[in-house]
Amino acid sequence: MDIRCRKTKCAYNKNFTCLAKTIHITERLYCGTFSKTDSPEPDTSRRLFEKEPVYAPFRECKTLALTCSAKCLFNDKKKCKANGITINALDEKPLCVTFLRK
Repeated sequence: MDIRCRKTKCAYNKNFTCLAKTIHITERLYCGTFSKTDSPEPDTSRRLFEKEPVYAPFRECKTLALTCSAKCLFNDKKKCKANGITINALDEKPLCVTFLRK
């Protein structure tokens, strides 16, 4: 499962990949596992066309508990069945943008 997170000020984020052992998506589509840090936000746009951002490697889903409370097409008895999720950084709270309405 590909777990991509654009919330780079989270303690579990390493090069746009979530390293948390458990991830919970709330009923309102927010990542309930998010833990804010004071680390500086990396500026990935400065050299957007010169150098591509560094991404951490693919993460094996067998070591991850991904639960979901949203009314989503991928929610199967509180377990996410998507082949990957992306958490967006545009909001103050991290939002799951893989959501598909049931």
